[in-house]
Amino acid sequence: MTRFSPRAALRRAAGSLAAAGLLAAASLAGAAAPAQAAGLPVLAIGGPAETALHPYPESGEPLHSTLGITLNNPGADEGDEDYETEFTVTFDLSGIAGVADVAVEDPSDCEVTGTKAVCTDQGIWPGLRGIDDLLLTAAEGSEDGDTGTIRVTGQSKGATFTPFTTKVTVGGADLVMEQLPFKEQTAPGDRQKAPITFTNRGTRAAEGVLLGLVYSRGLDIPERYSNCEYTEGGPGSRGAGWTTALCSVEGSFEAGATYTLATPLTIEVTDRAYFDMFVYSIHENSAAQRTAQRAGAPFERGTGAVLKAVPVKTPAKGATARGGDLNPWDNLHEADFRTKNTADFVAYGDKVAGAEGSTVTADIGFRNDGPAWVSYLRSGENVATLDFTVPPGTTVTAKPDRCRAVTAAGGYREDQKSPAPRYVCDASPTVLDDGGLDLPFELRIDRSAVGAEGAVTIRGPWLQDPKLPFDPKPANNTAYLIVNGEGEGSGSGGTTGGTDGGSGEPSTPPTSAPAPDSSESPSGTTGPSESATSATSGEGAAGTTGGSGSGGGLASTGSAALIASGTAAAALAAGLLLFMAARRRAAARHA
Repeated sequence: MTRFSPRAALRRAAGSLAAAGLLAAASLAGAAAPAQAAGLPVLAIGGPAETALHPYPESGEPLHSTLGITLNNPGADEGDEDYETEFTVTFDLSGIAGVADVAVEDPSDCEVTGTKAVCTDQGIWPGLRGIDDLLLTAAEGSEDGDTGTIRVTGQSKGATFTPFTTKVTVGGADLVMEQLPFKEQTAPGDRQKAPITFTNRGTRAAEGVLLGLVYSRGLDIPERYSNCEYTEGGPGSRGAGWTTALCSVEGSFEAGATYTLATPLTIEVTDRAYFDMFVYSIHENSAAQRTAQRAGAPFERGTGAVLKAVPVKTPAKGATARGGDLNPWDNLHEADFRTKNTADFVAYGDKVAGAEGSTVTADIGFRNDGPAWVSYLRSGENVATLDFTVPPGTTVTAKPDRCRAVTAAGGYREDQKSPAPRYVCDASPTVLDDGGLDLPFELRIDRSAVGAEGAVTIRGPWLQDPKLPFDPKPANNTAYLIVNGEGEGSGSGGTTGGTDGGSGEPSTPPTSAPAPDSSESPSGTTGPSESATSATSGEGAAGTTGGSGSGGGLASTGSAALIASGTAAAALAAGLLLFMAARRRAAARHA
């Protein structure tokens, strides 16, 4: 496996390849956290429980091992990135004097002086990330079995750090995983065998091994082995949509020998599959290694058969195990699966009502009706973008943090503080098959206008290429936010979470809505749409209704015709009466 550098991990912290590599490095909490300064995040320093070194050679240059150190900021939320704060990480090397020599992978950020190495960096990121690596070689004169410890501490004005201690030993087991030839292009229901195979290239036997299996939401290993423990959604920074299994396999695994599972694993492609990944790794089993791999996540033991490994007389042809390198990254491989499948992203709007000058809260967004989950595991790019055009006669007074203002044509807008005619809100790199995005906007009604509408469209992240490649139903990618519309949000639109929400008749957006440039318009902003939502009503500012009633008003339902009628003219002249009637209806629905 090509190693994913710490610098790349920092730049692509959202990517799952970085997450997989960091999991392989194994974050292990150190001593109890120091007293936390008020308002400062606490970062846990981690890394492998133990690093083995090749004995000093009789001739030639000694081979190095890499000590990868991680920082975990578990208390931060997405969007809490701090790009400016500087910090230092200090390695106390006095405990390995005479045992190992130390160099740094990136001398521009780190410096070794005597028995201390200091690395500087900046940025306090949510979740797990890698920092600079140390390159360790056995010291001249050291002997097989010599051992020592490295203590790692951190310092910053913007955070506090829990320290970490790791063990360094000359000689040891070197477990190297063989890469398996999986079929990458799959279909739901496919099954593949995984005869996990590994070799001990070290200087001594491994007394038990810890097999790590990590697979994304579209994959499954049906057997839950009794010597394996399982967790959903962790550990590490992968987040929702992942399963991790840690399997303690008993036995003495001799130096120079190759082993395979007595019964191959079965990897099953489920109905949820789209872009998926399977990560498999091997480590020497120990209490410290199990703690490191768990990374604080809760695990539950399986109840099935016992997973066993047996010797292989002749190593498999084409095995990619690399001997002579104790770098723990050699213990891990990844397989990508691309499944022919679809995911239906459905936009939903809202209906709100209020008098002129009042403020209302509108709940808009989208949901994924599946069957697939969608996650850009490698690139970490956003799956989709919600594009919202503000209804005429209203002004956005508060927006979700993840949303940014753009021009009426959808172009870049430097001013992010004053109200804008249009907003775009990026979804995350992962959208579960039962997930989506809920976005509350506060709007001030500047002038009474019956049935003013603003389009709510879920599209691709790039305005020039708005199509969602996995979505077979583009007609329901657009819904509408309706202000002071007839019916106040009940009984118009399509289904909402399996509930009949009304007729589902298509409609045409109002001609008064701002029209984006044809070269930049998002997918589905013109033409018919189906509506679907399940929002709740609340009280907004000035006693106005905030949100829609049950059933949700998604698509326009003839409000353009209403404006042209005498009833609309009367409503325009008596906006306050319309508002009071809306409140009475909303109250009756929730009684």
